[in-house]
Amino acid sequence: MSEEQARQSQLPPTSAIDTPSSQEFETWFEYPVRVQPHHTDYAGIVWHGTYIAWMEEARIELLRSIGIDFADLVTLGCDLPVVELSVRYHRVIELGTAVIVKTRMTEVTGVRINWDYGIVSTDKQQLYTTAKVTLVALDRERGKIMRRLPASVQDALTRISTVNNN
Repeated sequence: MSEEQARQSQLPPTSAIDTPSSQEFETWFEYPVRVQPHHTDYAGIVWHGTYIAWMEEARIELLRSIGIDFADLVTLGCDLPVVELSVRYHRVIELGTAVIVKTRMTEVTGVRINWDYGIVSTDKQQLYTTAKVTLVALDRERGKIMRRLPASVQDALTRISTVNNN
């Protein structure tokens, strides 16, 4: 066993494997998707990177659903790039399948914003993917991480927390 393999075998398992309780999962924002040919590999199975695009779409739609246009956040000079991503693929999704991308914002710590995701069947009986994503507030003009979130961004995130907890 190589030194790198030994090091990796000692890493703790990803927390993205945690499956939310069904009661908790019911309150998450839902974004429906149907698998199109361009989402898949040559075998008709969803390509791994497609899941990440779906998660971002769901996050943007959650913001839009409460009246926050992501473009407005960018106009404020605040970009929210992904700085950490953990994905667990539980089972494959095939071409033509309809699924639901579920998401919620879990926590804001300083300028770090944590999100959870689950991709499930439309009847919610199959769990395909779980993930955790961390965003960080970045000052677009300076290209540096902000020391604190702008008040308007903080207010928007507070609104999301309110939606998540209802």
